[in-house]
Amino acid sequence: MKALLQPLAGVRVLVGRARHQASKLSAGLKALGAAVIEIPFIEIRPPRSYKPLDTALKHIADYEWLILTSVNGVEALAIRMKRSQISAKELAHLRIATIGPSTCKAAESVGMKVSVVPPQYIAESVVDSLRGKVNGTRMLLARAKLARDVIPRELRKMGARVDVIEAYETVVPAGSKKKLHALMKDPERRPHMVTFTSSSTVRNFVELLGGWRRPPRITLDGIRFASIGPVTSATLREFGLPVHVEASEYTIPGLTRAILADKQQTPQR
Repeated sequence: MKALLQPLAGVRVLVGRARHQASKLSAGLKALGAAVIEIPFIEIRPPRSYKPLDTALKHIADYEWLILTSVNGVEALAIRMKRSQISAKELAHLRIATIGPSTCKAAESVGMKVSVVPPQYIAESVVDSLRGKVNGTRMLLARAKLARDVIPRELRKMGARVDVIEAYETVVPAGSKKKLHALMKDPERRPHMVTFTSSSTVRNFVELLGGWRRPPRITLDGIRFASIGPVTSATLREFGLPVHVEASEYTIPGLTRAILADKQQTPQR
């Protein structure tokens, strides 16, 4: 009976989300019986300067569209709006597009009205959702310092004027390298699976291991890699890492379901 209630019992899963974001994925995996290990591969920090974002908010009436690609972007925007005493009502004229239900929920929680949530939670789907709607419009894209240029590039091709504003940046956590190396070298604690929720988590994981070497400094034999979606999977493959699990719905619950399905399909490892 316990095996039915906790199908991931005995499976050690390494969660590498930013520390303040790990709880949702960790909780879902723990509820299924997994032994969760949290070592952040990524840390969210403020941008070097908020001036571009503050300036954009000061002139928010000049924009017709706002695009938000993550919960982090929403949170950064909300903080600067509060600091500048800009209410959500001053964004009421905007059409707002978000990637995914979590970003949509975060935006609505601070009073924003979301117009577009694409069917797939990737940049390409955002672009497809806006096709034919943005020619001649001015758009504000608030995102991480380092991000794919698919959205601004393709929207500009459609005739939109897109201002890309850095709302936050992602860095490699200073304290994670020693912990990750110790974990990987300990046969009693070494994970059976590692989760990746963005391309940044992949790149930082590789950097934390000491960069990619042939052969790698630390062997990854026997470890399965779980990706939240095709963009993250492509980054794993760029580094020569396998993709054993890929979520069909590009969300944290979708990733949890994919890990469960993988366990059920290959129970003996």
